[in-house]
Amino acid sequence: MFNCGVMIRKKITDKSSNLHQQSPLRRNCTNIKTLKQIHASMIVDGFDSNPSALRELIYASAISIPSAINYAHQLFAQITRPDLFTWNTMIRGSAQSPNPITAVSLFTQMEKRHVRPDNCTFPFVLKACTKLSWVKTGCAVHGKVVKFGFEWNSFGRNALIYFHANCGDIRVASELFDGSEKDDVVAWSALTAGYARRGELGVARKLFNEMPVKDLVSWNVMITGYAKRGEMESARELFDEVPKRDVVTWNVMIAGYVFSGEHERALEMFEEMRRVGEQPDEVTMLSLLCACADSGALDIGEKIHCSLLEMHSGGLSILLGNALIDMYAKCGSIQKALEVFRGMREKDVSTWNSIIGGLAFHGHSEESIRLFEEMRRLKIRPNEITFVEVLVACSHAGEVKQGHRYFNLMRDEYNIAPNIKHCGCMVDMLGRAGKLEEAFEFIDTMEIQPNAIVWRTLLGASRVHGNVELGRRANERLLGMRNDQSGDYVLLSNIYASQGVWDGVETVRKLMDDSGVRKEVGGSLIETNYVGSTPLFGDRDEYVVGLVRPPVAFVVTAPR
Repeated sequence: MFNCGVMIRKKITDKSSNLHQQSPLRRNCTNIKTLKQIHASMIVDGFDSNPSALRELIYASAISIPSAINYAHQLFAQITRPDLFTWNTMIRGSAQSPNPITAVSLFTQMEKRHVRPDNCTFPFVLKACTKLSWVKTGCAVHGKVVKFGFEWNSFGRNALIYFHANCGDIRVASELFDGSEKDDVVAWSALTAGYARRGELGVARKLFNEMPVKDLVSWNVMITGYAKRGEMESARELFDEVPKRDVVTWNVMIAGYVFSGEHERALEMFEEMRRVGEQPDEVTMLSLLCACADSGALDIGEKIHCSLLEMHSGGLSILLGNALIDMYAKCGSIQKALEVFRGMREKDVSTWNSIIGGLAFHGHSEESIRLFEEMRRLKIRPNEITFVEVLVACSHAGEVKQGHRYFNLMRDEYNIAPNIKHCGCMVDMLGRAGKLEEAFEFIDTMEIQPNAIVWRTLLGASRVHGNVELGRRANERLLGMRNDQSGDYVLLSNIYASQGVWDGVETVRKLMDDSGVRKEVGGSLIETNYVGSTPLFGDRDEYVVGLVRPPVAFVVTAPR
C-alpha cells in the first residue's frame, strides 16, 4: 500500500456485470469460506455440469472477493473449456490484483487456445500493461485492438488513451483523443490523468478547464496530480470547488498532506471528513496511520486502531495490520506491535519485515533473530529488506558470526545480490564489534562501490575504538568523495583528541579552514500543537515530530 503510485478503481457498466450484481450466488458468496463450500457442492454435482453456476463462481472469486484471486486461478485451471465471459472475468480480476502480470499471461493463453477476444477483453489487458509500465507489450496489444476492429469502440479507445497517456506515447494518446467524441468525459479524464501523472500539470489543467463536462473522476485526477507534486495549496483550491466529493477525494487530500509532511493538516482533514459525515475506508486509515507513525502521535494511532477494530470485526487486512505494526514500532510501542503481529490471521513478507526491523531497532535483537528463524521454518521466503533488518539485529546484538552466516545465506540460498545497505550493515556490525581491520578488508572486497555512508560508518567506529590510523584512512576516502561535510572532519579530529594526538587535531582544523568548511550549530526541534479547533478523537497530548516519512499511496478513480 505504502507506494507512491495510483491505485485504480475501475467500474464496468456493461449489462453482463449488472446482471451478475443481482446473482443469488454472488450475494451469498462474500468470503473464502463460503466460496469453498459452494465449490465443494459443485464438485459433488459435477464441476463442469452447470456452466452458469461455474461463471458465477469464477466471477465471485476473481472480482467480488478481493483476496480470492489466487483461488480463482485454481478454479479456472480445472475448467475444461472456459467460455469468453470466464476468460474476460479472469483477465479483469488479474489486472486489478497486486500481480497484474497474470492478466497478460492469461491473454497469451487465450490466444494460443484460439479464443477470439471481444471489446471487453482488451481494456483490462491494457490496464495490466499500464500498471506494469510494459510499453512494448501494450503497443503490441494496441496492434491487436486495431486488427480486431475495436480501436473506435469507446471502451477500447479510452483504454488505449489511458495506456498511452500514462506510460506509452503521449502523442498517440492525443491523436486518439482528437479522434474521439468530444463529449466523452472518460476520454478527457484519461488524457488529463496521463499529463498529470507525467508531471505536466500545466497541460493537464488546461485540458481540465476545457472539459465540457467534469465528472468526479476528472476532479480527483487533477487534485491527485497536484497532491503528488506537493502543491497542496492548488490541490486544496480544487478540493474546495468540487461540487460533490466522495471518499476518494478526501483520501487524496489526506494522503497529499501526509506525503508533504503536513501531518496536522492531514489529521485536520480527517476531522473535517468525519464532521460532514463521509465514512473513511481502508485507504483513509492507512494514510492516517502513516501520519501517526511519521509524527510519533501514539495516542491518536491507538484510537485509530480501536476504530479499525470496530470497522473490521472479522479481522484486519494484511495492509492495515502491517501499517499498525509500523506505526507502533516507530512510535516506540514495540509490545503493541508484537500484539498486532501475533493477532494477524494472514501475514506476508512485509509483515515479518516490519516486526523484525522494529524489534531490532528497539534493542530486542535476540527476539528479532528468533522471528527470522521462525519465518524460515514456516517457509516464508525473505527478501532483500528482510536481510537488512536481520543484519541490523545481528549488528546490535554483536552476533558477528551469525551476521556472516546470514549474509552468505542471502547470496547462496536465496540468490539475493547484496546491495549497499547490506554491505553497510556488515561494516556497522564489524565496527561495533571492534573488528576494524576486518571491516576495512570487507569494504575493499565489496562488489559494489562503497558510498560515503559506508566510510562514515567505519570512521565512527574508529572513533569509538580509538583507532587513529583506520580513522585517518577512512577520512581520506570520504574526502575523496566530497570535502564539504563538517561532521567528517569533526569525527577525525575527535579521534585524534581521544588519543592525545594534538598535532593531528590541529591539522584537521587547518584543513577545515583551508577548505572553507564551517561546522553548523546543533539544535533540536520539538513541535507541540493540537489538530484544529476540535481535537481529533477528543484531547490529545503533545507529540514529537519524527524525521522519517514513509511513502503514501494516492488512490483515485480512473476512467471507466
